[in-house]
Amino acid sequence: AMKINQNTVLQGQRVTLVPYTSAHVPRYHEWMQSEELQRLTASEPLSLEQEYEMQRSWRDDADKCTFIVLDMERWSGQACADEDCMVGDVNLFLTNAEDPTLGEIEIMIAEPSYRGRGFGKEATLMMMSYGVKNLGITKFEAKIGQENEASICMFKKLHFKEVAVNSVFQEVTLRLDVSDQERQWLLEQTNHVEEKSYVELKLPAGVLET
Repeated sequence: AMKINQNTVLQGQRVTLVPYTSAHVPRYHEWMQSEELQRLTASEPLSLEQEYEMQRSWRDDADKCTFIVLDMERWSGQACADEDCMVGDVNLFLTNAEDPTLGEIEIMIAEPSYRGRGFGKEATLMMMSYGVKNLGITKFEAKIGQENEASICMFKKLHFKEVAVNSVFQEVTLRLDVSDQERQWLLEQTNHVEEKSYVELKLPAGVLET
């Protein structure tokens, strides 16, 4: 089955979201060597080969939707390759078999110089809007390490409410139920976003046959 977003590009003001491809793996792998990011994302360091396998599973699994977050300004006009404009990633996990309308959302701004500048917020809103419009999501959850105050604070600004604290995993769970009002707000926040075809954007001009 073709992944719903494997040819989708979402262009916002600060960020562009593109599908996670094998071309993004080396940079991603480099990021995940950082102990800070391992701690913040509660993940183990993988070998490069394992990271490629992981990317393939992301591409093929129906219960995950992921985008790589690019710096829109650097990337637009093809001035720089995806790998050189990568700032992080945003994920939706549709892991609740009982409830396919629940999506667990995760955002990582891996490049320290891009933190606290609204990149994570815009990428998260864009992913939420995509989830609501294309994946039938009506409820979002975010699980965040207790010490990651910046992230907790950001999700609260996006109307998430704290619903649980797990002291064993030192993790806070935040939740947003997408009422009609919330849906309206979400679509207004993202009405500037344009959806494009990744293949068409990646091909040099003139290659596509009309």
